[in-house]
Amino acid sequence: MDSARIMPVLELLTSSGFGSLLGMRHALEPDHLAAVSTLVSRERNGVKAAFLGVCWGLGHTFGLIVVGAVLVFLRAELPARLADLFELLVAIMLIVLGTRAVAQAWTQGQPSHLHPHTFAVHQHSGLPAHVHIGTWTLARRPLIIGAIHGLAGSGALTALVLTTLPTTSARLTYMALFGLGSTVGMAALSGLLGWPLARLGAHHAVTRGISFAVGAMSITLGLFWGYPLVGRVF
Repeated sequence: MDSARIMPVLELLTSSGFGSLLGMRHALEPDHLAAVSTLVSRERNGVKAAFLGVCWGLGHTFGLIVVGAVLVFLRAELPARLADLFELLVAIMLIVLGTRAVAQAWTQGQPSHLHPHTFAVHQHSGLPAHVHIGTWTLARRPLIIGAIHGLAGSGALTALVLTTLPTTSARLTYMALFGLGSTVGMAALSGLLGWPLARLGAHHAVTRGISFAVGAMSITLGLFWGYPLVGRVF
């Protein structure tokens, strides 16, 4: 194989490996940490917490690839106003998640009706239908949260691949591996967060304090993140 054919392959392998590492680091950005922390703050099992991280990563990858692929094929960048709108959605989501975490912490310790499930598809009052398999619930919320984050990050990632990679296949491969790296990074992070929470599960005052702190952090970050975006979008 001559050098003219070897170099593009090496370039693709190098850039893709770098994309995976960048994706892992991307999982540690403040808005991602805040969102996932609100999801795992009530988990009492490190494996389940990691599973929530995987769900977030899959949603994030989906959002990145759907928007990014369209932009790559059009050889276009995301309009600035639309990028700001996606970022504003992230900020609103952080405020909602934080408010939910604070509200849940406030009601912890109050009498509640608990009921075990084996396998059922059902709907509680005020909630969409969901599936229980034993004590597991299919995690639609992390998928949606991850997808919104993916939309917000798609513009910057597309701009990067359009300017650094020569072919459509290389650009799409880089984006997919970036998403895979984000999934692995978030799964590991969520599992690490869930591990101490599982051991603190018996201490209701401590877990309640963690929920309050995580919720307040998410609300604060959402407000600071979203305030300058409101003027640019509207």
